[in-house]
Amino acid sequence: MNRSLAEIAALCGGHVANVGDSDIFIKGVATDSRSISAGCLFVPIRGERFDGHVFAGDTLKAGAGALLWSKSNGQPPGPAVVVDDTLQALQLLAKNYLLECKAKVIGITGSNGKTTTKDLVFSLLRATYKVHKTKGNFNNHIGLPLTILAMPEDTDIVVLEMGMSGRGEIEMLSMLAEPETAIITNIGESHLLQLGSRLEIARAKLEILAGLKPGGLLVYNGDEPLITKTLQDPATIKPTEFNTATFGLQATNDDYPSGMMFLEGSTVFTSSKEGGTPLQLPLLGEHNVVNCLAALTVARHYGVSEEAIREGLQHVELTGMRIEIVSGISGITILNDAYNASPTSMKAAISVMEKLKGYRRKFLILGDMLELGELEQDYHKEIGKFLTVDKVDQLFTYGPLAGFIAEAAAENLDTNNIHAYTDKIELIDKLKSMLHPKDALLVKASRGMKLEEVVDAVKDFNLQQ
Repeated sequence: MNRSLAEIAALCGGHVANVGDSDIFIKGVATDSRSISAGCLFVPIRGERFDGHVFAGDTLKAGAGALLWSKSNGQPPGPAVVVDDTLQALQLLAKNYLLECKAKVIGITGSNGKTTTKDLVFSLLRATYKVHKTKGNFNNHIGLPLTILAMPEDTDIVVLEMGMSGRGEIEMLSMLAEPETAIITNIGESHLLQLGSRLEIARAKLEILAGLKPGGLLVYNGDEPLITKTLQDPATIKPTEFNTATFGLQATNDDYPSGMMFLEGSTVFTSSKEGGTPLQLPLLGEHNVVNCLAALTVARHYGVSEEAIREGLQHVELTGMRIEIVSGISGITILNDAYNASPTSMKAAISVMEKLKGYRRKFLILGDMLELGELEQDYHKEIGKFLTVDKVDQLFTYGPLAGFIAEAAAENLDTNNIHAYTDKIELIDKLKSMLHPKDALLVKASRGMKLEEVVDAVKDFNLQQ
């Protein structure tokens, strides 16, 4: 965003504290006082335990051009736009900036796969359009406005990931961004702790329809009956008229894979829409084929040619730690999927490992899946029962909840091949003593378990033949 302070004030419903500063030119927006760029607008956010206004003076010294300032904090220490609430003003600023730029909006939500789907949509569209997307995990009430405000003015399409931890959050993001296309990847078990049931999770994800433009397109996973059920619920807020398209594994969907073949580091599949012409996806797993079908549906909706689609698939750049293939210095293959975990995504990652061929042994390092509510122990035991000798040779678990995976896995696996730990250093030491350069290793857990530390330790370890 490049605007004068007066223009920013008009966009966010504030006023310039000193009229003489109205012509100050602002480039970019920041809410982190440690990440100030020259001439940016610093937006201090007030939280339960902190108040960004405390750092405002330091940001001006670091090069910020001006501040967004809450009037309840008294006189600003420099050039500023004064508003009632800085967070609400940030969101309004993003909404009106987006309206001025006239970029088309694609909103993506879902329990699993939304970040990968976002990356795939971006890759398929960028050969044809100027596209901007959510970076990293900037998908909440602060991150989404910042993503919009980081968008170049000549952007054709912006791809926005929409996350949540409770009801009402996706509705707010959708009303802010007003997508003309919305994607729901699936309904999983993440946030059961907050919402209590998968039906409530479905209702939360369907809030993306609240801001969908009339006549817009909803692309959703047709294998999930809860989406269809919630769509038909009179309580679901949605446009009077909108179009739908479904994707998934079942042949009842508008698009489904009519064939699949797994290679080293990629998956070749045929889409039912393509008439049997194979597509090569540089990602592993059946679940990523499903994510790709959602992206293909959107790309075709925006008129992207098949040639451009193939080019886009060749240059997919994924956000890190989502079945990221890492090669250790000794040759070991590591599948780093340590960013997040739920029962659905855990089973999908294990299935990827099951289909890998040509390795001496397969190791699973599985950590706690968090925020699963009262049935968290049962969900972990379910993963243990899912494991069989054809899926894993050696199972390592980390964390108190993952211990229930180890416990249940003993039904199908030799207990000598099950190793449960609550100490990460001990786990790493035992793992190093067992690994061979021709082994394959999957690391999967919720983000809070920080299992990327296992990846870092193993990949730099000089294994002996």
